[in-house]
Amino acid sequence: MSSAPFSQLPLPPRALENLTQMGYTQMTEIQAQSLPALLSGRDLIAQAKTGSGKTAAFGIGLLTRLNPKLFAVQSLILCPTRELATQVASELRRLARYLDNIKILTLCGGQPIGPQIGSLEHGAHILVATPGRLCDHLRKGTVELNQLNTLVLDEADRMLDMGFEADIRSIIGQTPEKRQTLLFSATYPEQIEAISAAYQFDPLRIEVESQHDEASIEQLYCECSAEHKADTLAALLQTYQPEAAVIFCNTKQMCIDLAQALRPYSLSALALHGDLEQRDRDQVLVRFSNGSCRYLLATDVAARGLDIESVELVINADVPQDPAVYTHRIGRTGRAGRSGRAITLCTPRDGQRLARIEALQTQTLTRLEPTPEPDPSRQPPPATMVTLCIAGGRKEKLRPGDLLGALTRNTEIDGSMIGKIQVGDHHAYVAVARPLAATALEHLRSGKIKGRQFKVRRI
Repeated sequence: MSSAPFSQLPLPPRALENLTQMGYTQMTEIQAQSLPALLSGRDLIAQAKTGSGKTAAFGIGLLTRLNPKLFAVQSLILCPTRELATQVASELRRLARYLDNIKILTLCGGQPIGPQIGSLEHGAHILVATPGRLCDHLRKGTVELNQLNTLVLDEADRMLDMGFEADIRSIIGQTPEKRQTLLFSATYPEQIEAISAAYQFDPLRIEVESQHDEASIEQLYCECSAEHKADTLAALLQTYQPEAAVIFCNTKQMCIDLAQALRPYSLSALALHGDLEQRDRDQVLVRFSNGSCRYLLATDVAARGLDIESVELVINADVPQDPAVYTHRIGRTGRAGRSGRAITLCTPRDGQRLARIEALQTQTLTRLEPTPEPDPSRQPPPATMVTLCIAGGRKEKLRPGDLLGALTRNTEIDGSMIGKIQVGDHHAYVAVARPLAATALEHLRSGKIKGRQFKVRRI
């Protein structure tokens, strides 16, 4: 964390007040190094990982260039995955609260394009999009970028890894030449250099360390056979009993198989992989992020863009082929000054992969002694929260304050017993302390929110 306050920046008083309300007083390193240049309109190429504060950096910058009265796309943020796009849009909405009537849309694949076209007909100031879906809209003529003044490529190296270079170049070719271009990347492959050279003007180059410190993460490996991997995983979860753990797998089938294998031990885990429908993906991330599920099994679709405040334990159920992926995975723990633990399950075939990983780490991976056999009779503590889903969202003019007010009107429910409230376009999610979940569910079902009744269910 930098020691520089946001108040030293030439920002409007309302913007500074909003940042203070968000708990943003001191700038992170990426913010302190980039914001003066961003606010002056300079192009930027920055090496920064998830958790460094880069979203707030470019968000603060692009909002100062926004004209709320001009109902046209003025800022575009390209992201590699739906998860990251959703996260970025959510942060931008918080940062933009000091401005009136700012419309931010996400355009991602895996969702029907019809509702997106309908939303675009009413205009938008900021688009957060994945490259493939944005290209679909550009081909259909449902998006125009001729008023764009700020272009952000977030996780640019990941987009190139996923084969989006042609789409990115096509998109940039349809933007005005006079624009600010901000490029954020965890690594600097040759393709990144080529894109910067082609589309940026005299960019300021910044390199900062990620917010998590590798030294704050205890890195271990555990030897096991492939056929006993599920039992070893169950034993580790029973031994450490983390409040929140992310278990990374190389394939979606491994996610599915391990989720099923953990059930006999009463270890309820959610699986996140590319075959899930968008609504299901959203609900998985909501439940894990708000504390109503302890364990998330994920493919590397979640290795970047997954922003959970406190993950105590990361387990690599499969050793990744790319050592860089290992670094991204373990970076989900040990964030923001906290300590964390990362355990890699290693079969006899994984020796070379593990050696390549260890060669790039500043600390040695410690061998973990064999774990005891998992005990099916050992009941783990349940998650502290329960998630309620309301069949209404921003399209129905619902806001977090509306849901909080509807719940706390009942004197049985105190505001301290309510966790995260997340409002999407058509659904809202509220985390409630487990002992009061039934009371809260009945209260929302029988009562009204903003004078209307909504369907409510527990997920």
